[in-house]
Amino acid sequence: MLEYARIEKKDGVDVLEGLRAFLASLMENQVVEAVMVPTRLPYKKVIMQTLIRDPAKLNGVDPLAPVVPTNSARFAAQLTHDETGRSLALVMRPCEIRPFVELVKLKQGRLDNVLMIGMDCLGRYENDDFLSLDKGETSFTMDFYRSMRDGKAAARNNADLAEACKACEHPVAEGVDIRVCIFGEDLDKGLTLEGVTQKGKQALSKAGMAEGQRPGGREQAIQTLLRERTSFRDAWLKEMRERTRDLEGLMDVLGNCINCYNCRVACPVCYCRECVFVTDTFQHDSEQFFRWAEKRGMLKLPTDTIFYHLTRMQHMSTLCVGCGQCTSVCPSDIPVSQLFRSVAEGTQRLFNYEPGRDVKEPIPLGVFYEKEFEEVAAGK
Repeated sequence: MLEYARIEKKDGVDVLEGLRAFLASLMENQVVEAVMVPTRLPYKKVIMQTLIRDPAKLNGVDPLAPVVPTNSARFAAQLTHDETGRSLALVMRPCEIRPFVELVKLKQGRLDNVLMIGMDCLGRYENDDFLSLDKGETSFTMDFYRSMRDGKAAARNNADLAEACKACEHPVAEGVDIRVCIFGEDLDKGLTLEGVTQKGKQALSKAGMAEGQRPGGREQAIQTLLRERTSFRDAWLKEMRERTRDLEGLMDVLGNCINCYNCRVACPVCYCRECVFVTDTFQHDSEQFFRWAEKRGMLKLPTDTIFYHLTRMQHMSTLCVGCGQCTSVCPSDIPVSQLFRSVAEGTQRLFNYEPGRDVKEPIPLGVFYEKEFEEVAAGK
């Protein structure tokens, strides 16, 4: 069994072609029946997660492209929720794998018959920015990685990486069977795949991959990136805490919310089949609005915006992975991710809980422990 496998760039075949050939080998050698992987679709050349059953359809696969149009954790849950008996490879980034692990805990998905392939991640652009930079050409993917490899800024043409990515301290995929190693690599020469679990090592061997070794300089590259990101994260979260230290500040941040609920739809761990905010509970009688307006003298419409966000914070703060999709889809440019992370960091620290860390780790508030808060206060 292979612990490391190597995809060499040779005979004009770049690493993307090598990745496609690897995924094809997984299907052709019956390691898996299908692959879910980011793929360039023929219309608009947009990149979306795609379920591929025919190896001949892998020609547009581009998991290295710096874009995540929507967090695919929910797609992974949909594909694995029911027991189909089908074997499936999931190619995802760390911010997609971690919420999928939480959804598995919540009985929304399964890890049975799943080969988890995790990507090292240098970040993503917002969707519109990516489309304006990429222009449907795969060469942009390699240009981006060369730029990041050489220590150049990701900002270009007035576009920069999503702030959630610049604050992300989880660039390396954990809890996977196979890891696609980007850090420490020169993608103009090749790419290394790491077999993390026995299942992953067996899959690399069955796919007929050439043996490789751990990329030199990998740890140094990871630590350099982590220093940059944690520095940005600390300042970023501090800024939001200062802005929302009282109710007036919170209302100022959320004041232009239009109750579209896009953030709820985009959140990969907001899993409830029925949300209380789209039930009759918040379909108020007409007279109620007039009573509120009479009591206060005026009434902002739509109502319940602050209550909506506070409820989601209470519900999701232990599970938030900081993927940033909530901010990406907000039509009012509210920094939802920055706000939620500023709250979630404290909640997760209180419970010593890191979402997506371990599928066997119980979710806080989902299990009752006698004297739980006494032990938390004592640092146990």
